[in-house]
Amino acid sequence: MSDLTAALRPGTSTGGDALPPTAGSTGAPSGGDGAAPSTRRRRRSFSDLAFKYGMVWLLVLLVGWAEWTYPGFTSWGNMQNVLAQNATIGIVAVGMTFVMISGGFDLSVGAIYAGCSVFFAQLALSLPMELAFVLAVAIGATAGLVNGLLVTVLKVNPFVATLGTASVFGGAAFLYSDSSPILNNEPGFEWLGMGKVAGVPVAILVLALVFLVGGFVLSRTVYGRSLYAVGGNAEAARLAGLPVGLLKTSAYVLVGACAGVAGCVIASRLQVGQADIGSTIALDAIAAVVIGGTSLFGGEGAVWRTAVGLLIIAIIRNVSQSRGFDINVESVITGFIIVGAVALDAYARNRRR
Repeated sequence: MSDLTAALRPGTSTGGDALPPTAGSTGAPSGGDGAAPSTRRRRRSFSDLAFKYGMVWLLVLLVGWAEWTYPGFTSWGNMQNVLAQNATIGIVAVGMTFVMISGGFDLSVGAIYAGCSVFFAQLALSLPMELAFVLAVAIGATAGLVNGLLVTVLKVNPFVATLGTASVFGGAAFLYSDSSPILNNEPGFEWLGMGKVAGVPVAILVLALVFLVGGFVLSRTVYGRSLYAVGGNAEAARLAGLPVGLLKTSAYVLVGACAGVAGCVIASRLQVGQADIGSTIALDAIAAVVIGGTSLFGGEGAVWRTAVGLLIIAIIRNVSQSRGFDINVESVITGFIIVGAVALDAYARNRRR
């Protein structure tokens, strides 16, 4: 318990970004390959860095491959296009990072995302856009609260709970919209999804803001460190006095709010709210989080890792579309990377044990 308390102090390293202790770090011989302790430490340190930044190396290789395959890929105009097209996935993925670090899982974000796009498009027809935005995000957060209470109070398995609420939220969106797209051509409605500030798309600015705030909260606040503790060992966190149920519930509220923001952005970009647009965003967001290196088992990960995972997915898609590759090739490549990331996480965990 003292270790857990120390981990929650400001300035302490938490989660998956902390390197495990190296063999022979106490100066005691560890035996095995006959190498000197200093040599073994260097080998272990290099291996730890390779595991910790494996996806970063892959991202660098992908950028080089993309520029070679598609000259002009790294131009500012194309990079804006890449980020704007994947902004909604990234926004949802930040919230998903919180949930997965806390040891949870959320399959309902696609339904929340689609529902909030419908509510935002409808509300903005009769209310100021700012107020409609706040209300739509609040609806997303409320849906997340429902998920959190099901998981923490009723003790329903997160996979089952969010699979069930995905059906409920999705059905509610279809009922609200009468299974029809809600068009909104009001002046200014498109600003959130298509507007620019100082030449930068607003959607990218929203994405950057969500990443910066999410990264700060997870790495620099007691709340963020508490989420790591809960995901790492919920029972130890409870014995240390942390409100485990409240912390887990708050993570679901956050991902619901993020899905609400993303729903508003896509509705503004398309100028229409649709109840059927979120069919793949949950899996895309989870893929970005997992590829980045956040553990499926909770307690390890970081928002910057999710940014790396998002960029890997975005680059593969952009090059595939630009070069006219079959969409199935894109799916195969992404699938291999996801499996590889999960296998790497499992191997690294076993190695540390």
